[in-house]
Formats: sequence, C-alpha cells, structure tokens
Amino acid sequence: MTILDIMRTSAVIPVLVIDDAAIARPLAEALVAGGLRVLEVTMRTPAAIDAIVEMKKVEGAIVGAGTVVNTDQFEQVMGVGAEFIVSPGLSERLGDVIVRSGVPFLPGIATAGDIMRGLDMGLTEFKFFPAETSGGLKALKALAAPFNQCRFCPTGGVTEASARDWLAFGPVECVGGSWVTGGTMAEVEAKARSAAALRG
Repeated sequence: MTILDIMRTSAVIPVLVIDDAAIARPLAEALVAGGLRVLEVTMRTPAAIDAIVEMKKVEGAIVGAGTVVNTDQFEQVMGVGAEFIVSPGLSERLGDVIVRSGVPFLPGIATAGDIMRGLDMGLTEFKFFPAETSGGLKALKALAAPFNQCRFCPTGGVTEASARDWLAFGPVECVGGSWVTGGTMAEVEAKARSAAALRG
C-alpha cells in the first residue's frame, strides 16, 4: 500500500499514546471493529515498540509508528514491522532514509517551505501539524492552493466536532485524532464507529 492508500482507508487515524502494552491488542481490536483500521502508535512511551507488536496481531489492522524523529527510531520500528511512518516534521536526514526504504511515509509540515522540501524528496502526502495552532483550516486552505498535487492529514487539535469540516476540504484525505481512544473498549468501538462514518 502507498501512503495515499493508507490515508484513504480510514477517515480518522487514531493517534495512540500507549503506556501499557497489555492494552494494545484489545484497543486495536475495538478500533478495527469500529471501522478504524489504520492505527498510529506514537513513539512517546517505552511501551510503543511492544504495542506495535501486539497490535499487528489484530486481523485487518494497519499499524504504523508515529512521532518518529530520528533514524534510530526508524530502524527500531522497522525491526518490528511497522507498516507506515509518521513524523511530526521533515528533516532531510530522516526523510532521505525513509524515502529510500520505500516504506509509506507521512511527514509533518506547517509551512510552504516544508512542503517544498518534501516535494524535492518526491513526497506529495503530508501531515499538517500542529493543525489548529498552525492556523487551522483557513491556513491549510491557503497552503494547499499553490500545491494542488498534495494531500493532507491534519493532526493536532482536531476534535470530533471539527473533523467533519476538515474532511470536507478536498485535499484532506483523513485526520489524525486522539478523541476515539478514551473509555472502555465498548466505548472506544462506538467512538470509532462514529469517526469512521464522518467521511460519509
């Protein structure tokens, strides 16, 4: 799958900060049952690697690593079979390594210069981050205008209430959000089901 295929699989990509790998598999099962198959496990906790391993056991889940900020982390997550990479920004060193590997890659951008650096690397899909504090939908519309070949996944401050507005903008393929992960597994599944229906 390309990163565009992955972005088009789910209207919402859950951004998962997991402190205990024991909850990773049931969480993934609940999200997938609710219709959210693309799961981003952030590299913000010591449990992240084990969480990726556990989530990959869930049929139908597409499990990637988020908050990848250096080549050491990239090698770690590739070692456990991460299926895509999300980064909060775009550095040439990390970007070159990931692009050469061929793994689907969604780097973070917030400016026209960021996008141009990505285009120079052959990238056309980006995470707009942090979405709300970088100017929100109005800012992304202005950024997207001169880069009509690009597609985006706004992340950072996107809520259940605002997600539909983001998704209504043509260049936005999906949004990243954490609102779907709180509560019991039954509640997570219900939130995922609502989130999966946002694009419709």
